[in-house]
Amino acid sequence: MRALITDAERAQLLGNDQDADPMPIVRLFTSDAHATWLLASLDPADGDTAQGLIDLGIGMPELGTVKLSDLASIVGPQGQPVMRDRYFQPMRRLSDYLRLAEENGSITD
Repeated sequence: MRALITDAERAQLLGNDQDADPMPIVRLFTSDAHATWLLASLDPADGDTAQGLIDLGIGMPELGTVKLSDLASIVGPQGQPVMRDRYFQPMRRLSDYLRLAEENGSITD
């Protein structure tokens, strides 16, 4: 299975409190399907279920969970896999990303 996050990002995700308002750690995206995931924490029970802001490109971004193993198997309409944004630097807390995404209909940065 293709790894979507680095070992350092995995450690950060596992260290974030799922009940708090954390900074996202990882931005994943599809270049050909306009979907974006801002992941903020990882469930230590399975090490696969991530929590964050999910934007499937249909104008309804929301907080939720997703399995990294599921994302690793997704390909867009032109065969492009989900990719990690190696240059992502979080600028705000997850709740602020959510508020802006709800106002704009998508994650804007």
